[in-house]
Amino acid sequence: MSTPRHRLWWADAVFYQVYPRSFADSNGDGVGDIDGVAGQLDYLELLGVNAIWFSPIMVSPMADHGYDVSDPRDIDPLFGSLAALERLVASAHQRGIKITMDLVPNHTSSAHPWFQEALAAEPGSPARDRYIFRDGRGPNGSQPPNNWQSVFGGPSWTRITESNGKPGQWYLHLFDVEQPDLNWDNPEVFDDLEKTLRFWLERGVDGFRIDVAHGMAKPPGLPDTDVEMRPRMLNDGDPRFNHPNVHAIHRNIRRVMDDFPEAVTIGEVWVFDNASWAEYVRADELHLGFNFRLVRAAFDLTEIHDAIENTLTAAALENATPTWTLENHDVVRAPTRYGGGAVGLDRARAMALVALALPGAVFLYNGQELGLPNVELPDEALRDPTWERSGHTNRGRDGCRIPIPWRGEAPPFGFSASTDTWLPIPPEWESLTVEKQLLNTDSTLSFFQHALELRRSRVEFGGDRVEWLEATDDVLAFARGDDGLCCVLNGGEEPIPLPDGEPLLTSAPLVDGQLPTNAAAWVVLSDAPR
Repeated sequence: MSTPRHRLWWADAVFYQVYPRSFADSNGDGVGDIDGVAGQLDYLELLGVNAIWFSPIMVSPMADHGYDVSDPRDIDPLFGSLAALERLVASAHQRGIKITMDLVPNHTSSAHPWFQEALAAEPGSPARDRYIFRDGRGPNGSQPPNNWQSVFGGPSWTRITESNGKPGQWYLHLFDVEQPDLNWDNPEVFDDLEKTLRFWLERGVDGFRIDVAHGMAKPPGLPDTDVEMRPRMLNDGDPRFNHPNVHAIHRNIRRVMDDFPEAVTIGEVWVFDNASWAEYVRADELHLGFNFRLVRAAFDLTEIHDAIENTLTAAALENATPTWTLENHDVVRAPTRYGGGAVGLDRARAMALVALALPGAVFLYNGQELGLPNVELPDEALRDPTWERSGHTNRGRDGCRIPIPWRGEAPPFGFSASTDTWLPIPPEWESLTVEKQLLNTDSTLSFFQHALELRRSRVEFGGDRVEWLEATDDVLAFARGDDGLCCVLNGGEEPIPLPDGEPLLTSAPLVDGQLPTNAAAWVVLSDAPR
């Protein structure tokens, strides 16, 4: 792999995603907030992360927990205030921790002043042109303009009632009905986004994760499609996403970002063709792009190998920095995804070593460092709009969004002064609290601390090249750079000997000097150049 074109702070950073509702509650309302994060900056510094990525904290009616933004240039009172964020930015910077925020440019909230103006306006008006309004098909326009489905389930079109009281046009919402898509062919839309970018960057924010970065641009004419569109299923070839015109939008964003040369943009890019994905990280577009192959791979050595190889290959097409993630707020947590129970946790720890051994930026999700599993919630506790929109066929993402257990013997485990937390915390998490894990050198938290410290301090993690090493079918092994770092993953049923060299860290204790199944190790090879 060649050297990334920009060796800035983000090129090998560890980003920590804070899902603000679920991190720490400072005011006792059962919902996490900015001051709660500020109160735990010492913890994040101790963990060893380089940057925080905030899921949305802008003003929102919270139909989709902040991804429906009604004012992109202010903080929602649920999470605090603009002053609270500015204090947090200053305090984090003192600790050497960067702050990045979620940006949601594909759509707004239906409560946004623009959309309310559009509802009151006439068809064909400038106010409606900021969104995607169309006449319906069929008798009296009673059918949606096309057959597109919402990512959350159900049609992606909703019909409005006009000012004369009669059924009128339809508006497009690729997500929830309360998230109308913006019309990115209208120059007013980018002009407003530029104001938002500069507003936050001028307040010290260090960059943005761009939600649905492969969305925004829509195909001319909005044609019907025969691509299957089940809830939360995204495919290459889906006309709702990855239209070529999206790249002009990212070039415009980059021109603004270039006025803040230390800041970073990170695109959520659900595109699986390598050449198409690489277009998003061209030199004049995104700095980083999420490549989700590794998070989609089962605990299968062939799938893991192919996911890594594809990610490296895609980034190399544009000499870009690869990114790695195993968890986020949209996917089942790794210990559950990899089989659940002790086996799932063993595999999650092993995969963390694999990801952290690779060159590029790594993204951790709050609670991943504690080994938290997914939680199966009762129907009445579910809050994700996917549950309702899918007609109760898709349970949504709440199971990976449960609040963090900090300390104590019973819920809410120090997350809040209130026991009525926005999602219930299971009592069996008593053994997984930050407090208990900090006191246990064998805990998952202690393991992550050690891994991040080694990654930060050892010269062996400085290379950008990955070389696959010869191994049996049950073992995955690769070398990083030219200083002898080797990562070994045992996917077989029996312990295996480690390569000759200096063991740095294993994800599970050795068994008679051998690496157990479902475990990984970092070793500095004995024949490495010195």
